[in-house]
Amino acid sequence: MTLLSVAQMNSQNDIEANFNVIESLIQQSKANGASCIVFPENFVCFAAGKQRETAARFDELKQRLENLAHQYQIWIVAGTLPCPYRPDGTIVPDGRVRTTSLCISPERTEARYDKIHLFDVQVADGVGGYQESKNFEPGTDLAVAKTPFGNIGLMVCYDLRFPELALSLRNLGANILTAPAAFTYLTGQMHWQLLLQARAMDSQCQILGAAQQGWHGEKRQTWGHAGATNSRGQVLDLVHAEGAQLITVPFDLEEQAKIRESMPLMQHRKLIQF
Repeated sequence: MTLLSVAQMNSQNDIEANFNVIESLIQQSKANGASCIVFPENFVCFAAGKQRETAARFDELKQRLENLAHQYQIWIVAGTLPCPYRPDGTIVPDGRVRTTSLCISPERTEARYDKIHLFDVQVADGVGGYQESKNFEPGTDLAVAKTPFGNIGLMVCYDLRFPELALSLRNLGANILTAPAAFTYLTGQMHWQLLLQARAMDSQCQILGAAQQGWHGEKRQTWGHAGATNSRGQVLDLVHAEGAQLITVPFDLEEQAKIRESMPLMQHRKLIQF
């Protein structure tokens, strides 16, 4: 059995202050005996209009996170960082960047995932309309990282609403799905826990949903409630407090194998065309 940590943060636009919280949560995770910690979306900097400025520091920030993973000998799923270039090194055009999630071992970055589904929706909150595609270019490739405790399939926030992505990651061998998120207060209240459980039931993977919580500036409010579900879709733990928090939950590959064997969903699945 392995212990895995999921973080909740209230990140702001001060990168150094956010890193202080990041390191504190890593220390707590290690004290709990965890092998991995998952951080939320926008965990290093949460500030509207600063994507390009933060993206210019992508390599520096990535190195700092790699150093922390090495220092504390822990795997880090580095929520999301804005990145100015694609995985092949070409610069993202039109002034946009990519929303990038990294899986970092104590030795190196093992996998990169660029968020595929962008949040272009209308929400009845203080912001109203969200159009991520204005500032971000969608990714195109799936990512699964091999770890000593199981294969991690990387997702981000809005991706949770698309079961075919979770199923594709399961087909690629994922045992654990990570979902760094910054759900709005309204959409999170309605759907966050439901989506964590639904994707676990679809894929028979453990889901680790790291979350932003609270106010970020005057208009943006996130739901929080960082949570984890097991491979049956049962909630293992869910944060109900405000601000920076940590939960640590067990993961057992042998137990997951028994769950999948007793209900072989992937073997039973039919491709239905209409």
